Amino acid sequence: MAGMTLEQLKIFLAVAQHLHFTRAAEELYITQPAVSAAIHNLEQEYGVKLFHRIGRHIEIAEAGKLLQVEAQKILDQVSLTERGLRELNNLQRGELKLGSSLTIGNYWLPSKISEFKSRYPGIQINCSLANTEEICLGTATGQFDLGLVEGDVKPALQSTLDYEIVGSDRLQIVVGRKHPWFEWGEIDLSQLTKTPWVMREPGSGTQQRFEEALQNWEINLSELDVILVFNSGEMTKAAIEDGVGAIGISELMVKKEIQLGTLRAIRVIDNRDGNATMPTAVTERSRSAGYTYAEIVRPFFKLKHRQRFQTALSKVFEQMLISSMSDGSHQHISTSLI
Repeated sequence: MAGMTLEQLKIFLAVAQHLHFTRAAEELYITQPAVSAAIHNLEQEYGVKLFHRIGRHIEIAEAGKLLQVEAQKILDQVSLTERGLRELNNLQRGELKLGSSLTIGNYWLPSKISEFKSRYPGIQINCSLANTEEICLGTATGQFDLGLVEGDVKPALQSTLDYEIVGSDRLQIVVGRKHPWFEWGEIDLSQLTKTPWVMREPGSGTQQRFEEALQNWEINLSELDVILVFNSGEMTKAAIEDGVGAIGISELMVKKEIQLGTLRAIRVIDNRDGNATMPTAVTERSRSAGYTYAEIVRPFFKLKHRQRFQTALSKVFEQMLISSMSDGSHQHISTSLI
């Protein structure tokens, strides 16, 4: 028995993905007869049908579905093993795959990557940006060695992912020059429902934290006049610079505009009777001039798969992130976030 080869598994997965022999051949830069021969040899070797030929189309068979799952696991493990072998050189070369939510990736992470590259210049770092939901899923499926997000991990993934706080920032309510709040500088909670809002899309960590704050302020999201929804913080920021809407946005993203005076962060006075205590993971309070202001504080989480092999590179980068926190200012969370 000759047994299956890694090349056959790669060809099979390409066919299973495209359900088309010619497209699989084009993706792998080989001939269509070579693809057909590889599938035929696998079927002959094990006496199973991997695909059903129906006219000019193909469908994956039950045996093919089983092989698809196992083949992907095998090739993923081979890839990790190869990377591990390449790293047995005092981290002189290798690859680190990061996934980051947009705010972290654009404003917080670049300095961390620069610091790491200065220590290990031969290491290639590939960083993909997406919203929190997509980064969580990518980390769970092995697309990233480490993920960095500012939103919650869905309950379905909490048993798969290990997460730890490695930083934080504040969410600020911000308006442009044309907005009446620009001159006021502060509002009370009741006024949040009296202005148009520009929001981030569902799945965004920024949006998750803003909605949590609203809940703690006893305001339903449906009470707000949401006029626009964007999948980018930069787009929400641009929309209000010359408009009359308000946004909840990371202070990292608007630092420059606030310094230039084109945007202004608005303080929110918590004027509810009794000023009920809010969870410190979402909201902190400060007192000034006799008022109680509500602030939205959000943590940055580092994610990794609980069971997948962790490369030496990812361990070193992970430790650098943890060490960058002030002593005693980070905490490990093993079962839930908020």
